[in-house]
Amino acid sequence: MAMDAKGWRGGAPARLLGAAVLLLVLAGCGSIARLEPPPVAATETLPILGIDNARFWLDAGPDAIAREARMMQQRQAALLPAGRRGALPPAHYLALSGGGDNGAYGAGLLVGWTQSGQRPSFDMVTGISAGALIAPFAFLGPDYDRQLREVFTEVAPRDLILMRGRLRAVLFGEALADTSPLYRLIERHVDEALMAAIAREYGRGRLLLIGTTNLDLGRPVFWNIGAISASGHPRALDLFRSILLASASIPGAFPPVLIDVEHEGARYQEMHVDGGAALQVFLWPPGLDIRTVGRPRERTAWVVRNGRLDAEWAETNRSILSIAGRAASTLLHFSAVNDIVRIYLLSQRDGVRFRLAYISADFDAPRSEAFDTAFMRALFEHGHAEGLRGGRWRETLRPVGSIDPARPAAAR
Repeated sequence: MAMDAKGWRGGAPARLLGAAVLLLVLAGCGSIARLEPPPVAATETLPILGIDNARFWLDAGPDAIAREARMMQQRQAALLPAGRRGALPPAHYLALSGGGDNGAYGAGLLVGWTQSGQRPSFDMVTGISAGALIAPFAFLGPDYDRQLREVFTEVAPRDLILMRGRLRAVLFGEALADTSPLYRLIERHVDEALMAAIAREYGRGRLLLIGTTNLDLGRPVFWNIGAISASGHPRALDLFRSILLASASIPGAFPPVLIDVEHEGARYQEMHVDGGAALQVFLWPPGLDIRTVGRPRERTAWVVRNGRLDAEWAETNRSILSIAGRAASTLLHFSAVNDIVRIYLLSQRDGVRFRLAYISADFDAPRSEAFDTAFMRALFEHGHAEGLRGGRWRETLRPVGSIDPARPAAAR
């Protein structure tokens, strides 16, 4: 749930993240017991719930995700009519960024896009933070638009977080807020039926990847939700829910999520937090040239930035929380811009059409607090209106990384 200049514009308020920075300074005051993390040397190849391809380490080389992509393409080819086995249809990849309550934009965009009749089916969907909460519904398609609308227009702050006393949290806790309400929201929408639907689509050659950050290792990891859903493991649903919660958990502001693992008969716990601590948006690793994955086909990368691309002005007070919060929001804003530039350059290198949507600078609905329902509904409608037009997609980037407003792309 990365943030930007105006407090909760991107997810966490500047004062909350500033307080989290202060919490780090005082981290020696206390800690909460946990199981040890697994041995570092074993973590990368550790099968989660016995599933070898449950996740991918993006900084470990492209081989594992390349094997998965080839398998997905083989499954797609096997489903084609006999007379069409030699050629695959165009591929569409969707990347959903973090953004906290700005996720209402991406949700509205997808629902409007459905109603325009131009929304494609996505061969791969990736989600980080707020984008992770959108991703399962986006992956499963228009039949889940109702859930998208509900999650991003019918919630209030109390449905997502409970604030704790700041001093007590700093001295004795692990976070400034309790996300148990968010977990209950996830439980309500992510159930056995949804997981079974994801498993079916995985069997048809489609990928759903959710990003978290392994805080012990300081490394990004993307979870293969289709493989987890198709595993049949009795703990698969709990793991799926935990991954979604972890992807949206800002370190210090929200509690980390501990994921139980086993290695050589011993139990361990991995600590996972917001995927945005490492990446704001992602599609494929730089070491993978997707032209080498299977047969030639037309490919399009659709990137949804749940936030703005321009840096917003904000007066900064001379206080530690204001300064730390503003600096952190600036860092995260340009981290997102850099991630988008990376995807754009990879798309150019690999012959993939690039399409980008983001919150335009003319959207200025007021926000009274974090996850303000009225604000999220207004932003949902803003995205919905763009989706009805087929999306306000851009296809070029200026060399400095800002978006060229003069060249909107065709929606398809």
